[in-house]
Amino acid sequence: MIPDLRIADITVRFPYDPESGRLGFQLFPTALEASLEPRRMTLGGLPHLPGTPGPHGAPAEKIDSLVQIKLLGDPYPGAFIQGHSMRNSPSVDRFRYVSHETVTEDRRTTRITRLRDVTGITLEHRTSWVAGESAIEVSTVCHNRSTQPITLEMLSSFSLGGITPFDPTDAPGHLRVHRFRSAWSAEGRLDTQSIEALHLERSWSGAGAFSERFGQVGTLPVRRWFPFAALEDTEARVLWGAQLAWAGSWQMEVYRQHDDVCLSGGLADREFGHWMKSLAPGESLATPPACISCVAGNLDDLCDRMTAVQQRTADTHPEVEHDLPIVFNEWCTTWGEPRHDKIVAIANRLKGSEVRYLVIDAGWYKEKDTDWSSGHGDWKPSEDLFPGGLDKTAAAIRESGLIPGLWFEMETLGSQSTAFHQMAAHTLQRDGQPITVRERRFLDLNDPKAFGYLVEKVIDRLERDGFGYLKIDYNETAGIGSDHPDSLGEGLRRQVLAGYRFLATLRERLPGLVIENCASGGHRLEPSMLGRTAMSSFSDAHEAVEIPIIAANLHRLMLPRQSQIWAVLHRSDSLRRLAYSLSATFLGRMCLSGGIAGLCEDQWELVRHAQRLYRLAVPIIKHGRSRRFGQIGESWRHPRGWQAVARAGSNRQQALLVIHTFAESPAEFEIPLPPAPGRWRINRSLTEPEALIDNQTLKLKSPGDFHGNVIMLEWKQ
Repeated sequence: MIPDLRIADITVRFPYDPESGRLGFQLFPTALEASLEPRRMTLGGLPHLPGTPGPHGAPAEKIDSLVQIKLLGDPYPGAFIQGHSMRNSPSVDRFRYVSHETVTEDRRTTRITRLRDVTGITLEHRTSWVAGESAIEVSTVCHNRSTQPITLEMLSSFSLGGITPFDPTDAPGHLRVHRFRSAWSAEGRLDTQSIEALHLERSWSGAGAFSERFGQVGTLPVRRWFPFAALEDTEARVLWGAQLAWAGSWQMEVYRQHDDVCLSGGLADREFGHWMKSLAPGESLATPPACISCVAGNLDDLCDRMTAVQQRTADTHPEVEHDLPIVFNEWCTTWGEPRHDKIVAIANRLKGSEVRYLVIDAGWYKEKDTDWSSGHGDWKPSEDLFPGGLDKTAAAIRESGLIPGLWFEMETLGSQSTAFHQMAAHTLQRDGQPITVRERRFLDLNDPKAFGYLVEKVIDRLERDGFGYLKIDYNETAGIGSDHPDSLGEGLRRQVLAGYRFLATLRERLPGLVIENCASGGHRLEPSMLGRTAMSSFSDAHEAVEIPIIAANLHRLMLPRQSQIWAVLHRSDSLRRLAYSLSATFLGRMCLSGGIAGLCEDQWELVRHAQRLYRLAVPIIKHGRSRRFGQIGESWRHPRGWQAVARAGSNRQQALLVIHTFAESPAEFEIPLPPAPGRWRINRSLTEPEALIDNQTLKLKSPGDFHGNVIMLEWKQ
């Protein structure tokens, strides 16, 4: 029997069946251990199933293995599920528990649990946690210690079973699944469905297995879905959740054959992601990690735990990032036509403001017969746009007291570039042909020539020209994968790992460089890319009314300190419109763009006031907990009603309210305030609100449709 783990307020249990050698993996809140229900073992005796076969009835449950694996040559899973899932194939039954050990290094502890088959193939299930955190990291390593090569068709990062331990049966009507959908300029829509609605009720005998397998294939990991899933027992009010850290093809599965529901995920398998991987004797494969937690509470409580672990990597970025500087990006100012004189004019306008970064976006390489979208790849500054060179422009930005930034879509080559043809042999191939998507090809980052090309064109230029900020964009997906002896999916996996190596090289060469992660907005908002970059573009919804809706969604999936929210400002904007745009940036990192040089004095003063207020709000944005209120209807493009995000600071003495009204907003609405040891009072605001605080509730009169405001609160005894 493997001893339980106690991690913060979570118990991790490894149920074991000595007869089969199967080992499971279950979590529950430690405080609710007394509420665990003894499980029924069979379906026999149910009054509505008098004909259940067998002398004792069909089995009600079976330990679900903590590692899911499928090896080429083994039979495929039965129970009518092949094509829908590769879980619980006979490969799983080859492995038996053999040993475990616990290793501690600094603040991190890892429980390594080993399974082995008769040939010597060894699976290491790694459960890792850092002291003070309420979430764990789980991954799997497969070691081929046999004498023959093997080929993997599936290997899970995690597999969580035993849901729910608070009901002795199949918990009818109690279980639901939470996921987050994503689309271009529409990231983070919560999707909640019951197990019954997903058609995952167990069968009458357990002879049928069912799976809701979802994910994405390609190099835009947040496309259609975020790599996140949670299961909730609504009766016990307990949630279990997982978030994958992987920038390539991935999958998750909500699986059921018996009473318990299981949740697993990792690399997209052969069926879903065209992936197989061969391991020679002595070779190993490690899966991407998953962050897992459980909590007695609600979905926000669960997400708080899972995003909190991202603070560790966020703290590793350059010191200049620690107070969350404001960004100005000129994309919505020049729209792909940046020029030295325009950039200098922006820098002069920003001089003395609270803005610290000025980013030159796409188009700086554009010649007269090319466009920004397909002219990239040679990375030669346009002599027409920057006659003195980029170094002269970067120097002028620094003379205004700002840090200059530069845009690259470095992993792809545009069709109008010379490199598109000259580097074709060094791009990702499929069926022996360069993968070409929307006039783009993808540099093969495992090719030393392609990797060296980017070192020269990107890293050397940033260093030589004096840039302190890099915006990495990525505007297509490489699709199902690239040519590799093992599989297309393995070619894609290796490309993702090579991309990580390039980011590591960047940070090693230029340790003071601030890196922004963008992929047509929010297509790479997953933990592995969030951890390797200082901040991320939240969306491409640059001027859309749904900006505050999307920005609020992301509080459940990433840290606001890393979520760059745009406010595009125009001379034609009313003060109401400016307040709407500026307020949204308090939901993350403030990023300004647009025609600021033409703003009148009243407009510019409101922008300056928002910047000063933002500086005061930074501690709450950086470390806090958010809760969302309001009603917006189903449409984001045409929202109705209102929304408020209340974010309590970690010191419990301050709070930040970010409020937006939409069409047909109510005349008045109420916002519950965070718990506090004293009475809240309004300290500062973006615009003057008609509000009062009554019994820990803010009562607010609507300022009208499509208005925004920011209110800072502090409490007093």
